[in-house]
Amino acid sequence: MALTRSQLLRLARSGAETRLAELKSEIEALYRSFPELRRGRKPGAANGSGKRLPGRRGWNAAQRKAAAERMKKYWAARKSAKKKSK
Repeated sequence: MALTRSQLLRLARSGAETRLAELKSEIEALYRSFPELRRGRKPGAANGSGKRLPGRRGWNAAQRKAAAERMKKYWAARKSAKKKSK
């Protein structure tokens, strides 16, 4: 016995609704076990107070200046190479 298109779609929708309900149930179980997931924050992440994570250092002024100079040189070389290729 072959199913018509409408019967097949009805069965597929029913299966999708059942699976969606199962997934919602699983998600709620995960939220109960790990409530921090509901807030969308990673455990151990900075709390938004401007503090960095332990072991993470930023660049000092000399490092930022050196990087800026490297990038200026890089982009100047790309620009001159582009002009030469035209």
